[in-house]
Amino acid sequence: MKRAQYMIVSVVGIVVLLLIFGSQMFYVLKPGERAVVFKKFTGGLEKDNILIPGFQIIAPWNDLIRYDVKEQKAEETMDVLDKGGLSINVDVTIIFNPFYDKIGYLHENIGINFVSVMLIPNVRSAVRAVTGRYTAEEIYSTKRGEVESEIIEATRSALAEKNIEMKDLLIRSITLPEKIKAAIESKLQQQQEALAYQYRLERETSEADRMRIQAQGIADYNRIISASLTSNILKQKGIDATLELANSANSKVVVIGSGKDGMPLILGGN
Repeated sequence: MKRAQYMIVSVVGIVVLLLIFGSQMFYVLKPGERAVVFKKFTGGLEKDNILIPGFQIIAPWNDLIRYDVKEQKAEETMDVLDKGGLSINVDVTIIFNPFYDKIGYLHENIGINFVSVMLIPNVRSAVRAVTGRYTAEEIYSTKRGEVESEIIEATRSALAEKNIEMKDLLIRSITLPEKIKAAIESKLQQQQEALAYQYRLERETSEADRMRIQAQGIADYNRIISASLTSNILKQKGIDATLELANSANSKVVVIGSGKDGMPLILGGN
């Protein structure tokens, strides 16, 4: 009887302990999540033991720290200076995620608030450093792609050192003071008009060259033909033509005297 009571008490005790500590022992990690365990009394943070999605059990006195390792997005608007000290407003979007197997080191060095503590400041620093090497016109139009590539490379390198992978960085917009923007757009329009004029000029020059070459070719051809047509050749061609006409079945040929240079005259014919 006492043994049965002891068993009942033990089961009840276990159930009570599970109810009390169950939320601190049993965890389910969802897809796109990873976790590390902090052992308060036996070893501290297990940086290299990364828990994967699924059911996990830990001792109730330890802490489980979750990290979302899916691709995430952060947007930032900042005021930066160009090469000449002109203020420019830049909007950027950053696509990133923590390296799956480095969240222990990320947590040890920065913590769960790494986006605000480290990511955004590094993005701001990279954008300011790169834009400071270019003029407003280059950032706004002529070298925008180059500026964006340099910002991406600088930011990716800085974040990788902090155990964060940057997938992409997009410059959503670049806003200049209205007068500067109008001046740049006017200059670009003038450049486009100048290029269009240069194209038309080159096309017309090319056409003139083509016609000049064609005319020269015709002139050369006529000169060669004229030089080769002697009087004897002309007489022979006249005789050949006369014979061809005389032999035609559909012609009646009448020869009267002779023409200039001894060539016969042919009249009539159907």
